[in-house]
Amino acid sequence: MTAAMGRGGRRALNTLAGLVTLTAGLVALVIVIGIAFVVLEANKDNAIVNAINDAASWLTQPFHNMFNPEKHKTEIVVNWGLAALVYVIAGNVVARLLRR
Repeated sequence: MTAAMGRGGRRALNTLAGLVTLTAGLVALVIVIGIAFVVLEANKDNAIVNAINDAASWLTQPFHNMFNPEKHKTEIVVNWGLAALVYVIAGNVVARLLRR
């Protein structure tokens, strides 16, 4: 960060870094709740379960079929769990870069 940026710029980047961390954490939380709903066989007709599972499925699309274990629940735990981990790591890396 340059000296010309000053406190205001530094504060703005720290705020942005916090928002990135928060967003990555919330995305991971939605995915983990989606995993729990699948593993615990939550009622798919429930509006909340359906909305969270749809969001989690959309957020994890690049990770679908990355690993193909025989059991569907295991596939969801592994692939979606990996997606959640990647979101958290990527969010923390971006936040750390913004705070420099």
